[in-house]
Amino acid sequence: MLSVLYYIFLVAICTMFLVLSALALLLTFPFDRARRTVHELSRMLVRIFYAIPPLWSHRVIGLEHIDRSKSYVIVPNHQTMIDIPSLYFVPLNFRWVSKREVFKIPFFGQFLWLHGDICIDRGRATAAMEKVLHDGKKWLSRGASVAIFPEGTRSHDGQIHRFKAGAFTLAREAGVEILPVVMDGTTRVIRSNGLFNWRNRLTICVLPPMSVERVKSADTKELMTEVHDAMCEALVRIKEEK
Repeated sequence: MLSVLYYIFLVAICTMFLVLSALALLLTFPFDRARRTVHELSRMLVRIFYAIPPLWSHRVIGLEHIDRSKSYVIVPNHQTMIDIPSLYFVPLNFRWVSKREVFKIPFFGQFLWLHGDICIDRGRATAAMEKVLHDGKKWLSRGASVAIFPEGTRSHDGQIHRFKAGAFTLAREAGVEILPVVMDGTTRVIRSNGLFNWRNRLTICVLPPMSVERVKSADTKELMTEVHDAMCEALVRIKEEK
């Protein structure tokens, strides 16, 4: 019953924030090309979502690694849809790269559209990569970061699996740093039966970024392995700290 009430609350508050976000986009579009206002409204919504349940907690580690004056290609691990809102605890204005199916999900899709997130068709790999590079460079040039799940799809066993090259290619061509982010606890927010787990701890760990020089000089496969291994080690540490 409590989960049903919370779902009703979420529908109401998401509807309100959708309207606010649409108005914010309309009013700020001429002078806020990076859509910071819309992004900040989503950050506020995520904080409300996690703040209401009294036994939910969250922590963000490694904020000292972020330079808010910079744009990054952010590479988080991916376990569940809850990863998408959870990344908004990272204090950066960013655009998601997301498959077109997500844009069809109620509320998720509308928010992604208002943010200007990058919609790709995973069934057309070449066209998808071209769109990531074109739109990714556009948003990076406006001062926003771009978030891409480097695994390309969700992990079903909680481990971090093999990376794809898209995020690393974008970072190299755009001349920006790669910012690895490891999340743990998102899979436990909602149980398999669709009910909320009312005791949960979310951890978001921001790792040191890969410098522009390193991104440009390293072989792509070598760079992917280096970031992958660092994220796997961080995930092990997080789990051991519980």
